[in-house]
Amino acid sequence: QVQLVESGGGSVQPGGSLRLTCAASGDVATIIYMGWYRQAPGKARELVATFTSGGYINYADSVKDRFTISRDTAKVTADLRMNNLKPEDTAVYYCHGRSRLYSYWGQGTQVTVSS
Repeated sequence: QVQLVESGGGSVQPGGSLRLTCAASGDVATIIYMGWYRQAPGKARELVATFTSGGYINYADSVKDRFTISRDTAKVTADLRMNNLKPEDTAVYYCHGRSRLYSYWGQGTQVTVSS
């Protein structure tokens, strides 16, 4: 089994920045994919950014040019650097990981962008 733990969430003013980190533990050698999703109140969970073992990066249009995802395969972590945050970025952010057989989700970390 794999456990995913997110950290780095908090409250920030519009235009500010935050850095989220996802740390994997357990059978980490099986992880082949990690990414970030988010879910705002009353909204469905949506993709934010993914970083695969092949090096391909995919961003949602709403965060392109503002967010940057990176992965440390040796430490099995995935960072999400968020710049120029907007109120509509307010959501619970979830880390997602996948092995050949299983998918895993973290418990989420709250990001609040407001004045």
